[in-house]
Amino acid sequence: MDSGSGQPSIDIFGVTIMEPMVTFTDLWITSVCVYAFVQLRRLNKQGKVHQYMRWYFSIMAIATFLGGLLGHAFQHAVGLEWKLPGWLISMLSVMAVERATIMHARPVINSHFGKFLEIANVLELLTFAVITFTTLNFFFIQVHSAYGLGLVVLPLHFLVFWRTRNTGSRIFVLTVLFATLAAFFYTSEIGIHKWFNHLDLAHTVMAISMYCFYRGARKLEVLEPDDILEEKGTFSHSLKMLFKS
Repeated sequence: MDSGSGQPSIDIFGVTIMEPMVTFTDLWITSVCVYAFVQLRRLNKQGKVHQYMRWYFSIMAIATFLGGLLGHAFQHAVGLEWKLPGWLISMLSVMAVERATIMHARPVINSHFGKFLEIANVLELLTFAVITFTTLNFFFIQVHSAYGLGLVVLPLHFLVFWRTRNTGSRIFVLTVLFATLAAFFYTSEIGIHKWFNHLDLAHTVMAISMYCFYRGARKLEVLEPDDILEEKGTFSHSLKMLFKS
């Protein structure tokens, strides 16, 4: 039984598993997220930023677990509509990392703008959730993730880095830029082999990105007024500092 991605199915003890490597790489993301959640819980940093980051990893773990099993391995048994649980839950995880970013950036942004972002955070989730539910189209999951990571997480963490040189924000910015490779592999359908196709490459990039987000989350500290630089430097100088090893 061939899937839409072209990856052959396998039979284990009479049970058909579609897209076995895609399922495996999805569950790889799950494993990284579980590890990150457990480690951050042990670290037990206080504050809403760290609470939302723990939620991010725990929710993403559930989403990719369901996505791997219902959206890939057993899709032939449950039907296309069972991709929805993983998709919709993944949108909640994006909302959580957006929320953590907004909270982290609060000391360096206008309070009214911060409140606007919090409201927009909820509205965009509801909007894309309804569209995805009615269309069963993964494209809108991609748009939601692109909005959340590209228009909220990336610029706000760059702003925090520009104003404070916070190490955690630097890691988040670099990770979001790296994570765009996942979208590239997915949309271009460039793969290495039928047993490691474009979905496997995208999932691999996501797994690495999850670990990098975890490393960044460990470095996120509550920003104090003294952390904000009086001389923040130019935009180009901050970019050089961002990519400086």
